[in-house]
Amino acid sequence: MNKFISIIGFCFLTIAAGAQNPVPVKPRILISTDIGGTDPDDNQSMVHLLMYSDLFTIEGLVSSPSYGTGAKEEILRMIGLYEKDLPKIRRFNVNLADPDYLRSIVKQGRRGNAPYKGFTSTTEGSDWMIKCAKKENPQPLWILVWGGLEDLAQALHDAPEIRSKIKVYWIGGPNKKWSANSYAYIAGNFPDLWFIEVNSSYYSLFSDNNIPDSIKKSAYYDNFINGAGYLGSDFKNYYGGEIKMGDTPSLLYMMDGNPDYPLKESWGGSFERLENSPRIVFSNTTSLKDTVAFCSILEFHLKGPEVDIPQDSICFWMEVPYGKSIQKWPGFYLGKGDYAIRYIPKKAETLKYRFTSHISAINGLNGSIVVDNSWPGKKHPTDYPLGNNWYTDKSGKDLYDGEIQGGRTILKWRSDILQDWAKRWGWLKQH
Repeated sequence: MNKFISIIGFCFLTIAAGAQNPVPVKPRILISTDIGGTDPDDNQSMVHLLMYSDLFTIEGLVSSPSYGTGAKEEILRMIGLYEKDLPKIRRFNVNLADPDYLRSIVKQGRRGNAPYKGFTSTTEGSDWMIKCAKKENPQPLWILVWGGLEDLAQALHDAPEIRSKIKVYWIGGPNKKWSANSYAYIAGNFPDLWFIEVNSSYYSLFSDNNIPDSIKKSAYYDNFINGAGYLGSDFKNYYGGEIKMGDTPSLLYMMDGNPDYPLKESWGGSFERLENSPRIVFSNTTSLKDTVAFCSILEFHLKGPEVDIPQDSICFWMEVPYGKSIQKWPGFYLGKGDYAIRYIPKKAETLKYRFTSHISAINGLNGSIVVDNSWPGKKHPTDYPLGNNWYTDKSGKDLYDGEIQGGRTILKWRSDILQDWAKRWGWLKQH
């Protein structure tokens, strides 16, 4: 029986210790989520948010699907389930959020990735971020990003003055891969932003102490969720009820400890300063002699003919094997014969790629590169220098959970987290 099964069967890991430490002030939060897209873990995290809505001042729920078919209607559907369960839950907690209020703050953000420049046009979601950030309030607005950064990048572009009014906790990793251009825009233009970039620690909320993205069988659903109202029934639709909810550490960070001090311990992780965001610029294809850290920006600039197409137009593709399929990533024409693409590998691997295009000078170019498991890796002259308030996963080797950098900063709290949630599921089983 693996360790995760032991934990959620109430044979908890002995390294988990200490009661929850309440945050000093009820935090103002806005969620940007790709719920309804390709990864159902956002649905699981939305259930968690709704069941703990009494702990937050929720100011926005924005659908920001940089990939897939997510839309705000999925958020509204989840609120509808919550509303059906609310009479039971409110017998134990009268401070949970009102469903009609929650519906009023659901907004649609951008669908799809941003082009090379990192932003496009205002969305309902990005505009709502600006309105919330500009409210007269001594507290910052915490923007918790569960997917791509496109709406956040758009909001900062449209109203750069909000940078001093917001704090960001971003579940990066695979989301960074999908949101490379918006990330580059933010890191390059807003290095002084208060930003927690979590590329790996969050995996430990659902890891089996082996490799990222694995989801092992557990007894948590059967023991605590099965039969627990409409939300419990719906939960079975996501990974068969197995716990993933990879975005939930952003909520846990706002529930425990003091969010203003990311170097200290919290249910949502403990972090260290990131002085430079790694960005490596190549003018040619690479080989296995080249090594980069996972979650680094690989930026290729390829030379070709000058063509009469608009700048920032997609005109070539980077094809990367993904299991038995091929993922295709867009490349852009920047003018004067400069063709560019950003790619961010999410894990350690030997990466192979191929460029395809109707531009003969680019079509068929291929290469490979070694991606290692230590973020952020060595410095490069083309890195994005960051300010004093950009944080990321701790790099100490003693804090790795298997291959997951910084994982033990969350793993040590996992039993406490799941026990606490089990109590709330219990409310829905009371008759």
